[in-house]
Amino acid sequence: MSVPHLTPVVEAATAAAAGRTLRRRGLRLSAARRVVLTALFAADRPLSAEEIAAGAGGVVPPSDLASVYRNLETLEALGLVRHMHLGHGPGRYAPAGRQDELAACERCGACAVLPRDTAAAIRSAVRDAVGFEPFFHHFPLAGLCPACASARPAH
Repeated sequence: MSVPHLTPVVEAATAAAAGRTLRRRGLRLSAARRVVLTALFAADRPLSAEEIAAGAGGVVPPSDLASVYRNLETLEALGLVRHMHLGHGPGRYAPAGRQDELAACERCGACAVLPRDTAAAIRSAVRDAVGFEPFFHHFPLAGLCPACASARPAH
């Protein structure tokens, strides 16, 4: 089972700011780390390690998958990156603090940011019903996107 890191979130507005945080923590901003950070900060959605290694749609040069995973692990341990699971696919990564809580389609893998007031209302309903404090950042709220829901076969 995949477990979320409990490291406090370190927010960085840009890849360059994340790089400065690395240096302040005594780590090098290697070319491989720069590739990972650039890909994550340029993306409009969470990316898989495979997408980053393949060049993130031409945003960064292709790189070694094992190196991408090692750097994602380091960046997550520092609190700069968070991973999540959208549906049944591979883990996806995004800058920590940048992505709000998400809803993910179980069929096509599409994801959408939950409006803050909606996420708060859902958390409140779960807290009132069973006492748990829910989060939707490691395992987003799952369901069907509008397109998949409308294409759903009638039973």
